[in-house]
Amino acid sequence: MTPVRLIGVGAYLLGVFALVPLFIAVTGRWDFYYTLTSVALLSVGAAGVWLTFYIGRINIGQGAYALVGGYVSAILVVKAGFSFWATLPLAGIACAIVSVVIGLPILRLRGVYFAMVTLVLTEVARLSALALPVTNGAKGITSIPLPGELAVFGLTIIPDFATLANPKLAFYLMAAALMVVTYFVLWRIVNSRLGHLCRSLQQNEELASSIGVNTAMLRVLAYSISSFFGGIAGAVFVAISQSIYPSSFVVTDSVNFMLYCFLGGLGYVFGPMLGTLLLYFGWDLLSIAKQYQLLIYSGSMIALMLLLPNGILSLLDKKENRQ
Repeated sequence: MTPVRLIGVGAYLLGVFALVPLFIAVTGRWDFYYTLTSVALLSVGAAGVWLTFYIGRINIGQGAYALVGGYVSAILVVKAGFSFWATLPLAGIACAIVSVVIGLPILRLRGVYFAMVTLVLTEVARLSALALPVTNGAKGITSIPLPGELAVFGLTIIPDFATLANPKLAFYLMAAALMVVTYFVLWRIVNSRLGHLCRSLQQNEELASSIGVNTAMLRVLAYSISSFFGGIAGAVFVAISQSIYPSSFVVTDSVNFMLYCFLGGLGYVFGPMLGTLLLYFGWDLLSIAKQYQLLIYSGSMIALMLLLPNGILSLLDKKENRQ
């Protein structure tokens, strides 16, 4: 990594973990913690969607995996007595397993057919949550306890959230740390041999297959990693809200995960993070337009996609070309 990039990463980490909490403490706007926590977790789910775009597939079903991950964590915590920290990786693994079962047949389809199948996944997950006894149907699962203490060899790594004076700060730091780790993993994947192979699928699957690349395996692997991120994000959302219902994640959420990637830039690892931040705050700011909020929002999205088809981060490339 170049010195310029190291400085950029250092400034980013300083802003996320020091400047943001300082700003909120000075202004007293504690509600920003919930907003920024939501942005961080949504960007984690969007990172998974971006990875499927990276192999040339459109994923409109990430909301399904967020819902599955949330239910897995809630059921294990409430009904099996698991620690939240133990359910976090289990929620991601469960979603990865489900995605492999689903992905093995549908990832052999052409891109447009795969997108059409993923579009119904969120609704299938919602209907399953309504029908299954273990999920309590429409009543959902409520009164989920806050994350407890995480200790290793008797040393407390993370305190019990219920004992904290300000659990909102703790949730923000947890979500921000998860976001940082997620994007580091994503960046590492893209810049590894696996990432180069995935890029070959995006460019020409037939050519990649002809030189010995196992395209089917790569598709399933990328899709399972994508779903893992969605499950993790869903589990943390449930811990924050302390409840989950079949309608906690709907088709609109799956579409938004995709839009975050488009807006930030499909060609950039950090595109989903920027897209999530701008869209989340943009929608809130447009609330002053009242009944015209959706119209302005939709029109702005169409205009951005026409003017910047490669996302907002593509402006950096244009600036470099001018220089």
